[in-house]
Amino acid sequence: MLYIASGILFFLALFIFFFTDFFYELIEIGSVWVREHFGGFYLWLGLLCVFFLIFIAFSRLGRIKLGNSPPEFDRLSWIAMLYSAGMGSGILLRAVQEPVFMYLNSPIETSSTSEVIALEYTFYQWGFTAWAFYGIFALLIAYSLFVRKSDILLGTSLPQLKKIKYLPEGVNLLTILTTVFGLVAAIGLGTTQIEGGISHLTSTPAGTLWLIVLLVFIICLVAFISAFAGITKGIKRISNWNIYITVILMFFVFFQIDILNVFSRFFESLYSYIIDFVPLSLALGKYNPGKEFLTDWTYYYWAFWLAWAPFTGIFIARISKGRSIREMILGVLIIPSLGSFFWFSVFGSASFDLIGNMESYTGEFDNVFTSLFRFFEGFPFANFTNIVTIILLISFLVTSVDSAIYVLSMFSDKGKEHPRKKFRLIWAILILIFSEAIIILGSIKPDSNVLTAMQKFLIISSLPFAFFTAAIIILFLRDLYKKY
Repeated sequence: MLYIASGILFFLALFIFFFTDFFYELIEIGSVWVREHFGGFYLWLGLLCVFFLIFIAFSRLGRIKLGNSPPEFDRLSWIAMLYSAGMGSGILLRAVQEPVFMYLNSPIETSSTSEVIALEYTFYQWGFTAWAFYGIFALLIAYSLFVRKSDILLGTSLPQLKKIKYLPEGVNLLTILTTVFGLVAAIGLGTTQIEGGISHLTSTPAGTLWLIVLLVFIICLVAFISAFAGITKGIKRISNWNIYITVILMFFVFFQIDILNVFSRFFESLYSYIIDFVPLSLALGKYNPGKEFLTDWTYYYWAFWLAWAPFTGIFIARISKGRSIREMILGVLIIPSLGSFFWFSVFGSASFDLIGNMESYTGEFDNVFTSLFRFFEGFPFANFTNIVTIILLISFLVTSVDSAIYVLSMFSDKGKEHPRKKFRLIWAILILIFSEAIIILGSIKPDSNVLTAMQKFLIISSLPFAFFTAAIIILFLRDLYKKY
């Protein structure tokens, strides 16, 4: 599996290099085709995943314990690790830009204020559905690993999958490749934001290639050290650090703005989100923002979450040993979602107020890579908070990469819970080389926007996982009710 995946990545890199424009055109056409023809299917699937997990959690099946030992990690560390792996730097990337976009370009028209609609729609795209995609795969792997006593490989997680020749290997290979593509996209987005922050602080032109290349090397090196140390000594400590600094950064903003206004918008938006959840999820009636908006935002997000779901779900399953199915599902669905909702409420409310106090808004928060750094200019200690944000971005990226290295190593080491360290080294090197190659290629041929193509490639690779997700819900439910 390691040799095949490495070979495919190598030849794909060569293909991208020699046929860059053709590759980009192919991916552009493919991603648009997937979103246009299967966007509606993604919406129904997301809603199904949420209701399925809630049903399992509150049924008698929710009492099943994942293994016989007590929980391997305390609850705070568990939440920190699953959040760092599942969202990470994304909440920093979109903290200001997305709520502001929704505020200025309201996707739907309701009786609520534009601020509440903006937050409600941001909640929708970062909330229960995203975590439900992760939760489905976490449930499947956790049950397979700790109850059925099988391995952690996705291709052998259900007995029915083993009956079809080559299907388990195909599923595992697709998971490996999609994980690497997702990492490259995340590393590219994250390092671009970090470089944008550094350029903003130093008043130098953005897009410095040598700095981005250096940042990728540092992130992969620290991620390898973390993965090499293991989950308890490496990944857990960095994840805890991420949560502490994130909370401090959030309260730094929170205590300098209208607190009552934040709570009012948070609870009103949360109430609207829950009440409107079904029509929002299916884009029904007045909750349909239009095909163009759905294609650019919701379909893209759903495909992106689906592409990340197998790798993130496997990692969540690995760290959930000793907990009940009910605790794992509710922990995955509710806690990180509420944390994201309050985060966006704080930064969104502060952004709305800053825009309201401007004589005229000229797109200060439109750039996804620099919006957060420009936002902090409206508060004291801007340089210090921007430096902290850059460090936090690096740290969040490290936790995404180190957890991926760990999961990929488990795949390469025949599904072992504690993969040998040589595999962690191999995957750290492969991820570093592939990420650097894509970023350098993007700088050589900037007109083709290779990094954007890699992100859109995830939309195409997520389609098989969308069908696979629907199938495993049926097969898993049937398997459970045969035994219980």
